[in-house]
Amino acid sequence: MKRSLKVGFLGGLVLILGLSSCKKGKGDTVQSASGEKRDLVVDLGDTGIKIQPTMYGIFYEDINFAADGGLYAELIKNRSFEFPDPKMGWEEPNSVKYSLNKESGFSKITDYVDPKGGNKRFSHTVVQNNAKYELFNTGFRGIGIKKDASYHLSIKLANATGIKKLKIALVDTVGTVLASSEIIPDTKDWKTYERVLVPTTTEEKAKLKITFEGNGSIDMDILSLFPEDTWKGRKNGLRKDLVELLEGLNPGFLRFPGGCIVEGKTLDRRYQWQNTVGPVMERELLINRWNNEFAHRSAPDYYQTFGLGFFEYFQLAEDLGAQPVPILGCGMACQFNSGELVPLENLGPFVQEALDLIEFANGDVSTPWGKLRAEMGHPDAFNMKYLGIGNEQWGPEYFERYRIFSKIIGEKHPEIILVSTPGPFPDGDMFEYGWEQMRKLNVALADEHYYKPPEWFLENADRYDGYDRNGPKVFAGEYAAHPKGVDDGAMENNWEAALSEAAFMTGLERNADLVHMTSYAPLMAHAEGWQWAPDLIWFNNLDSYGTANYQVQKLYSNNAGTDLLKITEDQKSLIGQNGLYASAVKDVGVGELIVKVVNTESYPQQLTLVANKGNLDGTGTMYTLQSSDLQAVNSFESPEKISPKESTLTVNTGVVEVTAEPYSVNVLKIKIL
Repeated sequence: MKRSLKVGFLGGLVLILGLSSCKKGKGDTVQSASGEKRDLVVDLGDTGIKIQPTMYGIFYEDINFAADGGLYAELIKNRSFEFPDPKMGWEEPNSVKYSLNKESGFSKITDYVDPKGGNKRFSHTVVQNNAKYELFNTGFRGIGIKKDASYHLSIKLANATGIKKLKIALVDTVGTVLASSEIIPDTKDWKTYERVLVPTTTEEKAKLKITFEGNGSIDMDILSLFPEDTWKGRKNGLRKDLVELLEGLNPGFLRFPGGCIVEGKTLDRRYQWQNTVGPVMERELLINRWNNEFAHRSAPDYYQTFGLGFFEYFQLAEDLGAQPVPILGCGMACQFNSGELVPLENLGPFVQEALDLIEFANGDVSTPWGKLRAEMGHPDAFNMKYLGIGNEQWGPEYFERYRIFSKIIGEKHPEIILVSTPGPFPDGDMFEYGWEQMRKLNVALADEHYYKPPEWFLENADRYDGYDRNGPKVFAGEYAAHPKGVDDGAMENNWEAALSEAAFMTGLERNADLVHMTSYAPLMAHAEGWQWAPDLIWFNNLDSYGTANYQVQKLYSNNAGTDLLKITEDQKSLIGQNGLYASAVKDVGVGELIVKVVNTESYPQQLTLVANKGNLDGTGTMYTLQSSDLQAVNSFESPEKISPKESTLTVNTGVVEVTAEPYSVNVLKIKIL
């Protein structure tokens, strides 16, 4: 819906804006109510403070089935029988005929004589009495397929003796065939057979059905099913709708692969990047550390096949025009779990992992790791600039190890900017100790995390106003408002949470000289496979949507600007006075003033905005996110319930009069003349 507004000039440009807000913050000196006007001033003069291109970015972690079953578009679970329980993901309608194990039954799992990398097993199936033995794969909480879309099936077969035909079908929950094809094995050697399946119906909970015809035996491995319409059309690539949501955020960086999965519950179960590159089927399987972290959200079938590995992360960052920011373990398992430590004298291999990663990302093709990158299809360097050492570690043990990483990497690769951490909490003795150590070590970027109630975000919009400007810069690497008293899950992504984050983000922007990176966390969650909420993006087997929080992030990141400006009321920054929060920037590339105003009161407010030290164009645009219901959420049924509404600012005699809605986030854009 568009609204016509009137704007003009009287000395400076005066904009009268009716906005809304709901919570009182620090410095409540203005007595404002519906219909009263408040005077704001934007100074168009140069502050000398740049908004970093990395100001708004993406934090990615393989939690909530975000990789296998999510961003990685493979639809078959346990496709090569490598899970510790090789039956997982597979069903047998008649267990008398079939047992997927090493000991018994007509079909068994067999080890390769000379296993390569991660792919160590295959299935050996025996069929007797023309039984037409059937095998099903259930996918990730089902297999989502869409009518008339094409799905690429591949399967490796060998040693067919008496097995004449395999019928491959996608079936719905009652067994109706939605798409099918046939394979006739024609060699005893391992051979990959490929087919395209085109469903006649859309189905969220389909299964893949294999029917073996004949009397005899056959070996089977790596049964895979991908949509052909992947991101950028890459074969066996990423789920397109999810990457499109990421692209919509216009991120300045992509942090990966986590999160707590970096550390591992124990060191032998930590994330090792070198096991996630090279041929996909040679990558080592790893149980996901979130599989049973929370008893009430247990997911024993949650594994990492690493089809989405470090090469794919770097490639995705490049696709999105974002700086890659990988995070590596530092020789410490998660301190919330075992806290296992590598002795300092044995830290060498962990440091070497970091050096090898730099070579993989940036090295010449003549280097071993640069050569592998080229063999994977990317001879050019990824130009990695940032590297995180440790995720949420704390205490003397962490900084002893960080110091070793920093010294060696600093000597060999002074161009790499290292990220450190003061721990998992935003305050307290542990946090203060961490900052003390980071200052001593001259850390470049300090990765702060905070998961707090909405009230905390409103009360801490001035968090960075008093930080030491001579110390490390800040990377607000994980944050999200966690509202209380609502249903666990997607309902936590309500408008109250998003509104409070928007208010807090004006404080991040006002301190852009100190805050160089920010990212909401976690990024995404499967509606039937999540462990942690709230999350920025929710998806199921067919659909996805951006939450209200996503819409806030998108509005800010697409209007980040390049230079910080000063916006005040009575010569004070707006940090919650009668529920009003604001920041201002300009974009020198397009010559625009961008003002962000967040109102957290239940009634509308009118503002008079005066622009000093410059002239503005007579027209502009305002984008508004708003809901009168603080419990409102976006959903699969109403994915755009909370989404930006655009209105037009029209110049007329120097004044714009507008009444916006309560509980609103507003972005104003006007050309600077």
